[in-house]
Amino acid sequence: MESRINVRLILKKFGLLFAVLFLMAVLTGLSPHFMTVRNMLNLLLQASVNAIIAAGMTQVILTSGIDLSVGSVLALTAVVTASILQTGVPVPLAVILGLLLGALLGMVNGFLVAIVKIPAFIATLGTMTLARGLALSYSGGRPVTGLPEGFLAMGTSSLFGIPTPIWITAAVFVGGSFILNKTMLGRYIYAIGNNAEAARFAGLPVRATTISVYAISGLLAALAGMILVARLDSAQPVMGVTYELNAIAAVVVGGAALSGGEGSLSGTFLGAILMAIIANAINILNISPFFSQILQGGVILAALLLHGLSRQRER
Repeated sequence: MESRINVRLILKKFGLLFAVLFLMAVLTGLSPHFMTVRNMLNLLLQASVNAIIAAGMTQVILTSGIDLSVGSVLALTAVVTASILQTGVPVPLAVILGLLLGALLGMVNGFLVAIVKIPAFIATLGTMTLARGLALSYSGGRPVTGLPEGFLAMGTSSLFGIPTPIWITAAVFVGGSFILNKTMLGRYIYAIGNNAEAARFAGLPVRATTISVYAISGLLAALAGMILVARLDSAQPVMGVTYELNAIAAVVVGGAALSGGEGSLSGTFLGAILMAIIANAINILNISPFFSQILQGGVILAALLLHGLSRQRER
């Protein structure tokens, strides 16, 4: 009995890692082009934008919330930042202003959820539509191009042979893990997700914490948008469509519970990597791109099924 429990604990803690490693081993056998340094760096690079957005989404979901606006926030902050850069504003200042705009939009979500008491799904659905409309109106529906080299380096440069977006992604997850595991804010986030009413009666700052996690989500969406713009040298008001769904998928596959209080950034990172591996395998094996959505949907449903069965056994 004890050994069976230990196996369950090991599978719960490392099951996703085993799945990622197994999939990588299979793909290595199917294609000699998969397990190469170039492809591994490309895989991490492709996963970076979704992983950064998912890092913010994780903290929101841990509080039993949801943020459907991240794709639209990404687009709005991208076109605004690109427009500011075209006026000759120094790159660091433009980046800071873009990040602050993303955090401000996130705070609006947090205010609607924590203060006005609008359900997160409805509140962020509204801001998703609003931010997308503002992005289209602000840019006139046209892309903003011709950005300075100093900004483009965020998406195209490398350090020690590793693309800068990968370093930024690593910094986001290391910093986010520190916040969740080593700070009072992290403890508050888990407590609110487990039982918001109990956390409120215990005197925890439920409203401030909720606003904070949505602000972080907006800020990271803006950061992801800047990386994407820097890679493409183009800020488009229609970019980021369905990115919120990809981020939620990475969080769910990573083992987080949509009911809140359960999940980790390490799991989210593995979830984002798994989704990137599937997309990468589709390209390498010359499989129809339409099949990618079928695979991703199957992975998400399998993750939800396994999570549900695990919780039933625990009860």
